[in-house]
Amino acid sequence: QVQLVESGGGLVQAGDSLRLSCLASGRTFSSYTMGWFRQAPGKAREFVAATTDTRWSRENTYYADFVKGRFTISRDNAQKTVYLQMNSLKPEDTAVYYCAAKSTAIAPMASSAYNYWGQGTPVTVSS
Repeated sequence: QVQLVESGGGLVQAGDSLRLSCLASGRTFSSYTMGWFRQAPGKAREFVAATTDTRWSRENTYYADFVKGRFTISRDNAQKTVYLQMNSLKPEDTAVYYCAAKSTAIAPMASSAYNYWGQGTPVTVSS
């Protein structure tokens, strides 16, 4: 069983930065694929970024096209934490951001493939 707790959300202005954190429980964090998803009001949950264990694949970070160049996902296996650094935020980035985890590297961008989810942290970007 893995428990995930997100933090770092808040209210910012367009162009500002935020760093989201997701602290995980469990003994095998380093082998998990960790993802960030978001859900804006009235919209479906969508993929933002993911990082896999490098043992599974040479490519271990994945990004949605709309965040490439602005967001960076990283992980600290010793701290059992995954981060999402968000720069140049736009009003359309406003959403609840969720951290997710799964034990395989298959389909890192598919929300249905993730077994564990955090409670979400809200991000609001004002224009």
